[in-house]
Amino acid sequence: MSALLQADSLYRFYHAGDDETLALQGVSLAIQAGEVVAVTGPSGSGKSTLLACLAGLDEPDGGMVTVGGERLSRRPEEERAALRARKLGMLYQSSNLVGHLSVDANVALAQRLGDSATPDSWRTEVLQRCGIKARAGARPSQLSGGELARAGLAVALANDPPVLLADEPTGELDEVTAESVLSLLRERARAGAAVLIVTHNPEVAAAADREIRLRDGRIAPLLTEASS
Repeated sequence: MSALLQADSLYRFYHAGDDETLALQGVSLAIQAGEVVAVTGPSGSGKSTLLACLAGLDEPDGGMVTVGGERLSRRPEEERAALRARKLGMLYQSSNLVGHLSVDANVALAQRLGDSATPDSWRTEVLQRCGIKARAGARPSQLSGGELARAGLAVALANDPPVLLADEPTGELDEVTAESVLSLLRERARAGAAVLIVTHNPEVAAAADREIRLRDGRIAPLLTEASS
């Protein structure tokens, strides 16, 4: 069975004068439908660069990313954006909400950008499942931190995407809200999505089906693997 999200030998280099930073050095991964995978590692290990490449927001210098069997890398930005809108839901620490739009309008915008075939009833269902329906008419500036997280997740789920990418989704949330967000991500995995979570939180990593640890731009063995 082919993976919903696949990266093959990703390399990413950054240059500053005569210095070269090797942000990614041959990273490969494959995430199947129904999987929740945590990507961990210390600051500077390449997690953010990997996430940007997987989302098509940055182009790798070598290697390839495919989403739902479609090549994401080495395509014009317009094509990458269209594929991203259709097949990727992205939940970032920095909000994915448009400030002057209501929560409901943000979800509707995401559906339009993705040329979504999901019915209007799906938008209502997403708002309900994310626990933000009662605040659907509010703008981001009127929401609490927990409400912003749930609204951001509603936008990520707007097109019922096959792949979900989450960057520290519980980073600044209270325990109850964090568990609610993780439960929704696990629910989408049970429905057949591939979920990748970048996290520093060992509890979040432990709750995933498996963990991929980065160090110095490479996939590193987990401690249990290294000691076996």
